[in-house]
Amino acid sequence: MAQLIVSILSSLDGYCAGPGGTLAGLPMDGTAFDAHNLDCLRRAGTLLFGATTYPMFEGYWPQVDRSPASDPVQREIAERVEAARKLIVSDRLRLRPDAPWAGSTTVVSRAQAHAHIRKLKAAPGPDLLIYGSHLLYCDLLAHGLVDELHLLMANVLLGGGVPTFEPGLVQQSWALRGQRRLPGSDIVALHYDCGPQ
Repeated sequence: MAQLIVSILSSLDGYCAGPGGTLAGLPMDGTAFDAHNLDCLRRAGTLLFGATTYPMFEGYWPQVDRSPASDPVQREIAERVEAARKLIVSDRLRLRPDAPWAGSTTVVSRAQAHAHIRKLKAAPGPDLLIYGSHLLYCDLLAHGLVDELHLLMANVLLGGGVPTFEPGLVQQSWALRGQRRLPGSDIVALHYDCGPQ
C-alpha cells in the first residue's frame, strides 16, 4: 500500500508562510532544502495539491533548465514533478486544457477528496506526497489519512502569517522516527510516524 507523506517547512514560531501567504522569509532557496525535497520525490508517484500551491508549482517547475549544464538536483526535481501524477483538491480551481501538466493532473472536489485519496493509498505502488497546501494536509491529518510528516524547522521567526497547523485539530501524538540537521543548513528535519500508535 502507498503511504501519504507530508513535507512542510515551518518557522520556529509556527508559520508555514508569512503575512499574506508570502514565502519570502523562509529559507527555501538552499541546496539542503532542494536535496530533502528530491529525497521525498524519489519515493513518490502522486503529488497532492491545494488550489494555492498547484499554481506555484505549475508556474515554476516547467521553466527549470534541464540542459546537461543545469543544476542536477533542480533538473531531477523538475523531471520527477513532471512525471508524477498530480491530484488537486479544490472546489474552485479549474484545469486549463493547455496547462503544462493537463495530461497528468486530476481535480477533485473537497467532498470527494477523502474517498479518492483512500483509493490511491490502497493501491500498490509509490507513495503520495504533499508539499505545502496547509489546509489540505491539516484536513488529512484530522481524518487520519497522513502516514508520515516531515516537519522542517527553519531557523527563522516570521512573527505572523499562515499557521503550520490549523486551530481545531484534535489532540494527537506521533512517534519520532528520526531527526537530523539538513547538511549545510540550519534547518532541522523531524520525521514523524502519524499512523496509529
